[in-house]
Parts: sequence; C-alpha cells; structure tokens
Amino acid sequence: MFESVETLLTEHDELQEQLADPALHSDPVRSKKVNRRYAELARIVAAYRDWQAITDDVSAATEMAAEDPSFAEELPALVESLDAASEKLRRLLIPRDPLDARDIIMEIKMGEGGAESALFAADLLRMYLHYAESKRWKSEIIEQTTSDLGGIKDIQLAIKGTSSDPADGVWAHLKYEGGVHRVQRVPATESQGRIHTSAAGVLVFPEVDEPEEVEISANDLKIDVYRSSGPGGQSVNTTDSAVRITHLPTGIVVAMQNEKSQLQNKEAGMRVLRARVLARQQEEIDAAASVVRKSQIRTMDRSERIRTYNFPENRIADHRTGYKAYNLDAVMNGALDAVVESCILADEEARLADLGDQA
Repeated sequence: MFESVETLLTEHDELQEQLADPALHSDPVRSKKVNRRYAELARIVAAYRDWQAITDDVSAATEMAAEDPSFAEELPALVESLDAASEKLRRLLIPRDPLDARDIIMEIKMGEGGAESALFAADLLRMYLHYAESKRWKSEIIEQTTSDLGGIKDIQLAIKGTSSDPADGVWAHLKYEGGVHRVQRVPATESQGRIHTSAAGVLVFPEVDEPEEVEISANDLKIDVYRSSGPGGQSVNTTDSAVRITHLPTGIVVAMQNEKSQLQNKEAGMRVLRARVLARQQEEIDAAASVVRKSQIRTMDRSERIRTYNFPENRIADHRTGYKAYNLDAVMNGALDAVVESCILADEEARLADLGDQA
C-alpha cells in the first residue's frame, strides 16, 4: 500500500539538497517552483511517516495481544487511528492542480438587478477582502468602477498569499468562486419591503508569476488610449491616460483608467491580460484532459449560478456541493472557510472517483 510514495520521498530529499544550494536562490523563478514543490511534498512525507508509525504500532499490538490482553484493548483505537492516517495520506496523494500555489486576480461585476446588483457586488468585495485578511493574504485594488449609490459596477483586485505550500494557496481556495452569485433580499431602494432577486458575476484568474511565463507578442496587441471618466485626480478628462488593450488572437479586452499615467494603466492592463491568457490556456488544457474536466467543481462556464445568498433566512447555499448553512451574516463578514472547504472536499471526492475508474 502507498508504494508510490517511495518515489516522492526521493524527490523530497533531492529538493532539500537543492534548497541548501545558495545558487538556487539567485534564480527567483526556479527558487519559487522548488519551494512550492518541496512544501507540497513535505505534507505527504509527514503523513506517510505518521502512517508508517501507526502501522508499526498496530502490528506490534496485534503480535503481543496473544500474550497480554491489555494490548488487545488498545487495538480498536489504533486501528481507528490507522484508518484516519490512511485516508489523510490517500487524499494528499491526489494529483494537485498545478496552479494551486498561485496568487489570483479576481473580477466582480454587477449583473441582473440594476442598482441592487451593484450594491451586492460591493458586499461580495467586502466579503472577499475580509476573507483574505483572515488568511493574512494581501489585497490590492487594480481597477474599479463605482455606482451612484456606492455600489460596484466592475472591480478587479489582486490577492497575494504568504505561503509556498500549494494547499494554502490563494488559487487553491478561491478558484471555486467563479460564476454567478445570486442574492435574495429587500433592496435599500425598495420602499414596500418586497424581496428582490439579483445577481453579480465573479471571475477568478491565476496570476502569472513572471511576464515571460505567458508569451504575448506586441504584434498581437491593439492598444487604444482615451480620456478617463468618473471620479479621479486632476488627470481625469484632461489627458489620454486610460488604456484599452485587445489581445487579437483570443479577443480578450482589458481596459484600465484608475492610474494617473498612461504607462501605469498599460502595466496594470498587461498584468490582468497575462492572467486572463494564462487562464484561457489552462482551460484548453483542462478541456483536453478528461480526468480534470470531469472532476473539477470549478466551472469553466462563467454563466453558471453557483451560490445563493438569502438574507431574510440568513441562509447561504452552494448549488454545486449541496452545502447549506444559516450563518450568512458571518459569511458576508469573511467567514468563508466552511463554504470553500465544501468545494475542496467535493473536488477531492470527484478526483478520487476518477482515479478509481482508471484503476
């Protein structure tokens, strides 16, 4: 059982030697990759050693139980511990999404429901910012367009993690958030107390580690500049600082106007564009790999309704996993752990089932 771990133990030792080499740290890109893989394998190694130790304890207790009844009494608890250790190791051996350790760029857009949808988009932004804060992640607003009532028409933000371990990665947790989020509540603009249903859309992209990772030729870009609009500094409506970048091969369009200079807006736009192109490439890879396609809870259909937030009942429901709880007030303040965990577990179960089908 778990014979494949031996290969991983060897790789773990090799990575440990690489990390001790000062030359590795002069190459930030390679160093990041090695650290991520080492952190991933460290969990597996620790779980495997725990499983080995408990296996030895069960064998010893079984052997000695014939002579001493006290050892027989310990066996049920040891066997239970062994089952738990086996399950933990089995789940850790599920092939991970190679992007799990990545930081992300998230977009939140108002959808059906007009002004109420924009207000709900602002609530989702607050929820994700609080969740990121609880994880000690760093958040950065790249671009935003606000509504008259203080809502969000469209916002793009970057969220950066603090750990090399893919299991703690931002993408590993927030990749499941992409889709349509539906809200049911009495809008602030409703004078007769009627419950309305509206929605906001969320897109999540893994951030590109280095610009060279995604090759984008200047010949493949159409760049337009124009005057910024809306609230801002002195440059708004006076200089052509806003930038719209079109990636001709994919048709992806990114527009930026938050920064005061054209150069800053172009840099921010290219950052988002690279993330979107990387996500497009990964979707194509996933679509070609039947195992990944069938097992993913994260949807590639951005029009799918994934979750409902029912304020009158204080209820949160995830339609993909069946998760339901009556603590919506806490969730909107960033207590997303249980919701996200339901997606991670459902994804693991699907991947395990697919691995079983291949066996």
